[in-house]
Amino acid sequence: MLKRAYHCSHRYSNCSTWNNSSSEDRSEVHLDYAESRELSTERSVVQIKHNIMQTVKENIRMVEDFPEKGVVFVDLTTIFKKPECMKKIEDALYETYKNSGATKVIGIESRGFFFSTILANRIGAGFVPLRKKGKLPAETLEVSYQKEYGLDTIQIHKDALTEDDIVILHDDILATGGTIKAAIELIKKFNVKKIYVSFIGEIDFLKGRDKIENDVDVDVLIHF
Repeated sequence: MLKRAYHCSHRYSNCSTWNNSSSEDRSEVHLDYAESRELSTERSVVQIKHNIMQTVKENIRMVEDFPEKGVVFVDLTTIFKKPECMKKIEDALYETYKNSGATKVIGIESRGFFFSTILANRIGAGFVPLRKKGKLPAETLEVSYQKEYGLDTIQIHKDALTEDDIVILHDDILATGGTIKAAIELIKKFNVKKIYVSFIGEIDFLKGRDKIENDVDVDVLIHF
């Protein structure tokens, strides 16, 4: 059926199978063609992410014993200075979220700011900063949580979101998951319609993903 849909979609007038088929058959052909187009789109997204894995990951620097002994720090500054790496990440994020219906992209301070603003611009959404305590000038909501290196608090302006918003929450690396868990808790105070979570990279063995609830869609470009 997929083969017939392929031929008929290119030359309807000369396709005897199409001309002699019933309306039900033609509906099936349209359905199969639509499914094949959807599958092709999914494959294109996968291919873009595969290219990122090959090109971008090779340019990421791993720094041992930073910020403290025994910690290996994933340093993304080495890819930020390369336009080709920046473009690949930008394109992958756009392909992932272009049909999400997102109205706001939230960047987590501070490395989450880099691509959240770029993504917001590409998909036509607004940008909202999620900042450390004391950095936002107007009335805020906040959540405190335990990080790898001590207690921290994140805040967002009270008027930043509404119940009508669809949100993409973006940060650079998913490690132990404490920050993203707190960020999701904070965003849920607004009762938004939907929350997506986006990371450039994930350190898999730390199992930070286990702290993210099942009702939140998570996407990661690079795994370590």
